[in-house]
Amino acid sequence: MSKIIECVPNFSEGTDQTKINTILSSIKSIQGVTVLDCDPGLDTNRTVVTFVGDPESVVEAAFQGIKCASELIDMSQHIGTHPRIGATDVCPIIPVSGISIEECIEYSNILARKVGLELNIPVYLYEKSAISPARENLASIREGEYEGLEQKLKDKNWKPDFGPTKFNKSAGATVIGCREFLIAYNINLNTADKRLATDIAFEIREAGRSKRKKNPKSSNLLDGEIIRHENGSPIKVPGKFKYLKAIGWYVSEYNRAQISINFTNYKISPIHHVFDAVCDFAVKRGLRVTGSELVGLIPKSALIDAGKYYLKKQGRSLGVSENDILECAVQSLGLNDVSKFSSKEKIIEFAIEDKKDSLLHLSTDDLIHSVSQNSPSPGGGSVSALAGALGAALLSMVCLLTYDKKEYLSKRTKMSHLGEMAHKYQKRLKELIDEDTRAFDSVINASRLPGKSKSEIKFKKQELFKAYKIATDTPLEIAVISLEIMKLSIDLIKYGNPNSVTDAHVAAEVGLAGVRGGCVNVMINLSSFDKISDYDAKIEEKIEGLLKESNELHKKAFTLTKKIIKD
Repeated sequence: MSKIIECVPNFSEGTDQTKINTILSSIKSIQGVTVLDCDPGLDTNRTVVTFVGDPESVVEAAFQGIKCASELIDMSQHIGTHPRIGATDVCPIIPVSGISIEECIEYSNILARKVGLELNIPVYLYEKSAISPARENLASIREGEYEGLEQKLKDKNWKPDFGPTKFNKSAGATVIGCREFLIAYNINLNTADKRLATDIAFEIREAGRSKRKKNPKSSNLLDGEIIRHENGSPIKVPGKFKYLKAIGWYVSEYNRAQISINFTNYKISPIHHVFDAVCDFAVKRGLRVTGSELVGLIPKSALIDAGKYYLKKQGRSLGVSENDILECAVQSLGLNDVSKFSSKEKIIEFAIEDKKDSLLHLSTDDLIHSVSQNSPSPGGGSVSALAGALGAALLSMVCLLTYDKKEYLSKRTKMSHLGEMAHKYQKRLKELIDEDTRAFDSVINASRLPGKSKSEIKFKKQELFKAYKIATDTPLEIAVISLEIMKLSIDLIKYGNPNSVTDAHVAAEVGLAGVRGGCVNVMINLSSFDKISDYDAKIEEKIEGLLKESNELHKKAFTLTKKIIKD
């Protein structure tokens, strides 16, 4: 698996499109990176850029972006509603795939060192890269903002981790570090009163609020006198959610107040729980939440969890397609409220997905045409995976046709569960359509390696073994999942809507094709192995079991279907 990291630099410029485009061009000039999003804000006077790529390319692109920003942005003239400390305020490095937190920490240090030495910009390391607990929190480093930076640099406790201690009047300072995926998210209110948004922000954020006496003349807690400890420091009341930062602000572009939220661990504090809590807090203040917006990108799992959460609340089946789950999340969270939400642009997995060579994204006609060509791939393995996926799709349909009928209310929990399983199998088999073709192509590439010298022969043998193992494991997985589809079909023939019994049976038929097709592809690839381990014997035993069980299930499915039709 290739190493992919994400970088999300925040530049202190959101009004001058020429400057923004110039900074963006400096990032795009580095081969190996893909810019996923560029989100300028007029009121914040800040632009958030998101790009991904291999680590070395991302580090170089980030450096070029920071360099360009330092040349174009004069912080002494900057005004904006968002806290900031420099021309490039913060530049996080985030692991996406094939890379560890530890490796990303090292890359953040490489970038910070380069910025400090070559650009003479003070650099602070934060989050996972921080050298002390006091510097983990971005808000602590930003305290005093740009206006207080010159004085802060004179404090030995705030000596930069890299770069000079001398104040850089134009560029300010930059914060760099490795962090987990952060979701930047705004919830919209039907008010222009920033204080009300701030009041709710204090309720939900982990840092909470200062405890106050109730002011009899106002319902807003911000109007009460702060209650303090004996030493004068305010008594704090923790907020509702962990790993959550939030502030309230007014956005003239939308003519409304927003609660601006950063999720630093969305798995512990899910986006849908926070949204619902804000709705409750808003109602208590005579307000309404009108929707929300994402700044930058979001992991697909965060919206899938939200979609399932709202489907449950609505009493709907969870056994629906991924697209339907995502659509439920988008509508429930009101993500189209102030700007159009595009899944292809805002969900990180979709944004970096390469559909260019994917069979899965061909039309049915083009896929059939591709299979029919004078080429061994795509071949029987991919077609077996497609057959299994179609069977899983049929089972999903039967589950929904049963779930939605009032006469089968007692079966809803079972149908929802079976539908989820059907979609899980369908999703994986769809992926295996392409994986089987890639596996076969790997065998072809390995067979074309030179094999004249002893070292070449040894290397070629090793590569062929690895390629054939993948080319064997892939159709084996197709067969195993297709067998599970046949098992599900038996359940749905028995318990599903009897009007759809033939659909459930057809799922068993194409499931059988998936099992047998997968197994024969395993057999032919096994014949290419050298007998160097017991790998072959174990696989042969496995496929014999799969073939035997699939034949028994097929016979059972047909017998049950005929009986239900006759009855």
